[in-house]
Amino acid sequence: MKKILGMGNALVDIMIPIESDNILDFLALPKGSMQLVDIERSNSVLSALKDYQKSHSAGGSAANTIHGLAMLGAQAGYIGVVGEDELGGYFVRDLIKAGVDPHMIHSSRETGRAVALVTPDSERTFATFLGAAIELSAEHLEPIGTNDELQMTSDKSSIFKGYSYFHIEGYLVQNHELIQRAVELAQEHGLIVSIDMASYNVVEANRDFLLSIITEYVDIVFANEDEARALTGLEPEEALIELSKLCEIAVVKTGSSGSMIKSHHDQYNIGVIDVTPIDTTGAGDLYAAGFLFGLAQGHPLRACGELGALLAGNVIEFMGSKMPDDRWTQIRAGMKQG
Repeated sequence: MKKILGMGNALVDIMIPIESDNILDFLALPKGSMQLVDIERSNSVLSALKDYQKSHSAGGSAANTIHGLAMLGAQAGYIGVVGEDELGGYFVRDLIKAGVDPHMIHSSRETGRAVALVTPDSERTFATFLGAAIELSAEHLEPIGTNDELQMTSDKSSIFKGYSYFHIEGYLVQNHELIQRAVELAQEHGLIVSIDMASYNVVEANRDFLLSIITEYVDIVFANEDEARALTGLEPEEALIELSKLCEIAVVKTGSSGSMIKSHHDQYNIGVIDVTPIDTTGAGDLYAAGFLFGLAQGHPLRACGELGALLAGNVIEFMGSKMPDDRWTQIRAGMKQG
């Protein structure tokens, strides 16, 4: 089976269910957005919610996708930066447990964390402290060199070798140099490149760069309707058509309505599975995992979309971006029967 490499912000998610949007207003966090915050702001949000129930999971968009791919049985690797602290160790162990090959850089800075506030409608609002994750740079993708502060744990010269797909987390596009070099190297090594758009506000702030990168290097684009609108200025179906002119495969996710896929003259509408949603964290990431798994196995686009919908529907029945092992066992068994 083809191998898939991911790159993203290595973060630990701190999930906090809240009872109303009023708390978001009080904390000045726009609903549904991802706001980058410093450590002081992150601590203040946690302090304000100190009496609320919390759960932790290794996260970050691309890490969630790669973790899902590995749990399905794909060979997968991941590039990211963590701190030499408890959260960093937790993050790496979680990848290894799933079977992911971690191409990690270790930093003296604290491991990043994403405080995710989940409202009763299952919408997530993030206050994200990038911490060590922000240190990921273009030089970490090059052949081994000297670096006093960071040390790659595996041979940097071979990161892209042996992989067929390269999946990028959209939150990284704020680092233009990193993304530019990453897609160049992926293209040089013959990898198919996919990108999952970040929060709509990140797309808005980097629109011109994203359009340039997608047009020249990206083969597969995943976007939800807000992100697609921010990138194209169009509503979902029109945005899908516009995106499909820029890349080989365009996917626009429309929440409870499902998703739409377009490649050249082929277009598909994919529904959702019947579930009781608790938290939509990780839904888009797991959709990408299912979709890419299907592609790597040579499935047609409709089947890829249906597999994406299957994983997305399952993960939203749990708090956070991870599913318990027994649910993965059920999913894999169902796939074999199908």
